[in-house]
Amino acid sequence: MSSHHTHKGPSQRQLRVGEQLRHIIAETMSRGHFHHEALLDAGRVSVTEVRVTPDLKNAKAYVMSLGGADMDIILPALNEEAHVFQKEIGRQQNMKFTPKIRFVRDESFDEAQRIDDLLRGVHLPEE
Repeated sequence: MSSHHTHKGPSQRQLRVGEQLRHIIAETMSRGHFHHEALLDAGRVSVTEVRVTPDLKNAKAYVMSLGGADMDIILPALNEEAHVFQKEIGRQQNMKFTPKIRFVRDESFDEAQRIDDLLRGVHLPEE
């Protein structure tokens, strides 16, 4: 493969590792051994996707709370507790590097709702 080859999206390896990390993060959340008070009920937070950089050293975990509530509190708490997830990933994954995890809000549901609202507002001419 030449160095000029560009990918149009994540490689199969990135997708596979991202999905494995998503499972580990979700499992770790369900166990709930956190110091931060905002995460005591972390079971109501969904990990919708994990995207890994090509070098597998960094990962973005997209999360959403049920109903979208309290994300301004939950997101900083998750990032403060990222070391808990990284430790668990290091324990469960046989990787050269344990990816640095950064939690971000999954806004795809908000975007889907916005599109749905726009479509409902469209009035088609009657034939």
